[in-house]
Amino acid sequence: MAVVKHFITESVKKTEIDEFLEKKLERAGYGGVTISKTPLGTHIVIYAMRPGLVIGRGGDTIKELAGILEEKFKVSNPQISVSEIEIPELNAYVVASRIASALQRGIHFRRAGFWALNQVMDAGALGAEIIISGKLRTERARFEKFKAGYLPKCGDAALKYMRKAEIHVQLKPGIFGVRVRIMPPDAKFPDKIQITEALPLEEEKSEEALEVAEAEEKTEETSEEKEEAK
Repeated sequence: MAVVKHFITESVKKTEIDEFLEKKLERAGYGGVTISKTPLGTHIVIYAMRPGLVIGRGGDTIKELAGILEEKFKVSNPQISVSEIEIPELNAYVVASRIASALQRGIHFRRAGFWALNQVMDAGALGAEIIISGKLRTERARFEKFKAGYLPKCGDAALKYMRKAEIHVQLKPGIFGVRVRIMPPDAKFPDKIQITEALPLEEEKSEEALEVAEAEEKTEETSEEKEEAK
């Protein structure tokens, strides 16, 4: 049970760090975080649309973040690096925050959902799903789903490639939830077979070697037949 408790506490800590960075770096276009432990400490990679706001003038903001993570969340020797998001439309956190801000501005939830879905699919995603839940039109809470493309929910491809994000936003009727799932264009599925037109170099060389060997055998057979005829 000690091992299970360790993994649970680590997962809770990662979720708390993620929520803290999401609120702290909202203006920088926060797009997620990856935490990995190294022999020298803890390596933290923050993904953002505007890395300059994460780093700050002279690195003040990133030093402040490192101090808070070490004191408040007990992260040992945090080494923070910032990575810029190349295609924001393929980042689930960015898409969910855009939908949340659109809902706060008073845009209808269906318009915000379809607009975000079209942007994600135009960016080259293989599939996407957006779920907006809450008191959408009546006093009773429900959810609306917007889906396009190919998006497997289970299996190795879903665990390995799918990008997920969930954001809550406070509106007048109550709290609305925005859940985004995106399948990036570089995802590989076991049921998708790719037919190659040209053979690999190794197979071509092996076929050439077989042809040469068959030709040598034929020449040897013809030479033996001629000798027997004489």
